[in-house]
Amino acid sequence: MTGLGPTTRTRRSRWLGLLAASGVATLIACGPVSFEIPIETPIQPKLDVTPFQRVLIAGFVAGGTEDVDTNQETVRLLRSQLRSKSGLRIIDADPMPLMEIAQEQGRSGDQADASPSDGPHPTTVADRSSPQAMALPQRIREEKDLEPYERLFANTAYWKRIGEEYQNPLIVTGTVLFTPHSRSGFVSRDVEEYDSFGRRRVIPTRTYLERKGFILRPKFIFIDGRSGATMYSESYREEVLYNAQQMTPALSSYFELMDRLVPNFLSTLSSQKIRGTRVLLK
Repeated sequence: MTGLGPTTRTRRSRWLGLLAASGVATLIACGPVSFEIPIETPIQPKLDVTPFQRVLIAGFVAGGTEDVDTNQETVRLLRSQLRSKSGLRIIDADPMPLMEIAQEQGRSGDQADASPSDGPHPTTVADRSSPQAMALPQRIREEKDLEPYERLFANTAYWKRIGEEYQNPLIVTGTVLFTPHSRSGFVSRDVEEYDSFGRRRVIPTRTYLERKGFILRPKFIFIDGRSGATMYSESYREEVLYNAQQMTPALSSYFELMDRLVPNFLSTLSSQKIRGTRVLLK
């Protein structure tokens, strides 16, 4: 058998080198192959609710627009969410008129004996002649009007009695302020244009707009029904604005804003999962 000559072997080596280089270039041009894998990240609750079997969404000191009963709507919404996403048993009870209760307590000036034992919503008998009488705003329009009502949530004797009435549950209460809001100013937006040849281009422009909407400021307070003491509280603020010509009902805006807040509320009481994706390269 006649072997390959030096010239032939050199040509073959060069040819194989070119093929290898071409393959590497092709792989580099195509890039690595990637795969997206869905993942779930568990988040532990902010509160340890293991001592409780029941939860009472008691009610809220509410103010702002009169177009929405934010006390009643917030109680309904939070109960419905907890029924499907929490292991606690939900207590069905009428929302408590906390504004009236706080005003009764303020007029009597007796925080320790703020409620009789009978009736589902203990209140006081007003003593208008008491030198300790405290007047609270009859109408809540802004945040400063809510500050005097904070005394109600610090009344541990009152909340302990509520807890005893409902078999020592976790009590959820707080304040909700839902107010109209408007804003005017220049807003940046992209405008599409086409030239004489039909070519599309996007031009950033600034337009002066008047927009109207709502601001939602809830504060959720979690109270231990066994002792009446506050375990945890957290405040939120969400805002939505629409074109001035757009007529959006107040109730629709309220639910739109609450949809943003509900996951944060639920993460306080129960473990949640954040869904996402992770990219793997092959």
